[in-house]
Amino acid sequence: MRFWAGAQRAAGMAEDTVTAETIGELRAMLAERAKLAPVCAVASFLVDGDPASDTTTLPAGATVDVLPPFAGG
Repeated sequence: MRFWAGAQRAAGMAEDTVTAETIGELRAMLAERAKLAPVCAVASFLVDGDPASDTTTLPAGATVDVLPPFAGG
């Protein structure tokens, strides 16, 4: 799993390895980390570069990107 922008700051690391069956399960696991909880509530997730929802299954070895909302213009 790779953390980007505010998610990386909240996690205190750029990457982590965890085991989860779905994005929903992963989101719940990350929400247990106090600083990541508010980020995970609004973050988007990509699985191997494709947008994912909470019901998306995570295949073994998948790369998950955690993307907080970005501001820009």
